[in-house]
Amino acid sequence: MADSIGCRNIDLVPLLGSSSNATAAASFICNQFDSVSSLLTQSQYAVNSTYLLFSTYLVFAMQIGFAMLCAGSVRAKNTMNIMLTNVLDAAAGGLSYYLFGFAFAFGGPSNGFIGKHFFALESFPNPSFDFSFYLFQWAFAIAAAGITSGSIAERTQFVAYLIYSSFLTGFVYPVASHWIWSADGWASATRTSGPLLFGSGVIDFAGSGVVHMVGGLAGLWAALIEGPRIGRFDRAGRSVALRGHSASLVVLGSFLLWFGWYGFNPGSFLTISLPYATRGTYYGQWSAVGRTAVTTTLAGSTAALTTLFGKRLLVGHWNVIDVCNGLLGGFAAITSGCAVVEPWAAIICGFVSAWVLIGLNILAEKLKYDDPLEAAQLHGGCGSWGVLFTGLFASKELVNEVYPGKPDRPYGLFMGGGGKLLAAQIIEILVMFGWVAATMIPLFLTLDKLNLLRISVEDELAGMDITRHGGMAYIYHDQEDENLPPQFKMKKIEPSNSPFTEP
Repeated sequence: MADSIGCRNIDLVPLLGSSSNATAAASFICNQFDSVSSLLTQSQYAVNSTYLLFSTYLVFAMQIGFAMLCAGSVRAKNTMNIMLTNVLDAAAGGLSYYLFGFAFAFGGPSNGFIGKHFFALESFPNPSFDFSFYLFQWAFAIAAAGITSGSIAERTQFVAYLIYSSFLTGFVYPVASHWIWSADGWASATRTSGPLLFGSGVIDFAGSGVVHMVGGLAGLWAALIEGPRIGRFDRAGRSVALRGHSASLVVLGSFLLWFGWYGFNPGSFLTISLPYATRGTYYGQWSAVGRTAVTTTLAGSTAALTTLFGKRLLVGHWNVIDVCNGLLGGFAAITSGCAVVEPWAAIICGFVSAWVLIGLNILAEKLKYDDPLEAAQLHGGCGSWGVLFTGLFASKELVNEVYPGKPDRPYGLFMGGGGKLLAAQIIEILVMFGWVAATMIPLFLTLDKLNLLRISVEDELAGMDITRHGGMAYIYHDQEDENLPPQFKMKKIEPSNSPFTEP
């Protein structure tokens, strides 16, 4: 908050003369100054809270994007199922994050591992947190769960979604976010309760590691334990494309996610009305917010174009699905360093992220790994690159603006800041791999052992919409899908007696 306007009676009385009313006049003037100062402070709180709520609404709108992207990426016979899981990610996450998640993430004062206050928002609001901050963090938590659902689409039991989504948003993700974002977290760049990791702490500004790696790696382990969808690889082990039924929904979902990312990354400043003393009155946190939106745009755009031409060289055609995934991979990568890198560096981030995604998809096919939305490769792989990228390209000036109070804080290796920040970033990657594996592998193995993870062969072939959800999303059938009953298939209608057709 800005400095308050100060006024003391003792300073004003000599200026008002020696009359008997001087003291009363000084007191009156100071009271007016205090009132104005209080109103300015309240207005600043209101502006910042409104900004954070607006950012929250943008991040929550990403759930619409996830739903559309997932729906378009699966076959028509599983559309209702994947849409329902997206709704449940938000609903189940809403309760679990309220009861436990926020407390584990930000319940300080606490230890470096996990928070221990504010269960069910007890003692809320308080001088540290308001309801807008809670809601913003909840929107992030359900985004992580939404990532995981894409990896195990078209073959997972409904109850498994409920269990893992609640566990991920109520425990796994909150603990990871406590480490990196809480003032008590052992790896936090804003830690106040102890020394910073390598004198820097981890700079994961909006969550390439905390959100995207956690969600993507959870999906990775789930998909590995479940195995590929029936028909994804033939008996000779060759890859068979099980194409999603609607490129239109994929593009719509990608644009909605792009839109929401302007709340995800710039919104992570949490406030906007904060002046910086580095350049002049025209420059402040509002400028940093705008710059972050620019770096986000450049990384995603570069990744999309690189994927477009890269896949054209590799497979010989222009594929809109690949371009959308490349776009999102660029966004996932820049999320870590979006606030502390220059716009030109964001272009490098997006370019490399595209090739990371392409390379991981090639590797996934060779290893017979099946992820219908490429979620593990996109969010886990590109998110990992984004964390490394920050350790290489973080600018000294921008790091000191966003993380003030420590002038000698390490910054990017390629920017002359040494290797300490990069070391901290590598630690984050290793820890996120270990934490997600230690928590999610036992959960998915237990679900598998109890026959609660994968659906039956018959249900998978017929599609979960008709076997589990009471009917199809719409009258449509997938290309060359002979497993659906005739009444759920569309017949091809050929034009006849038309002047535009040959006899």
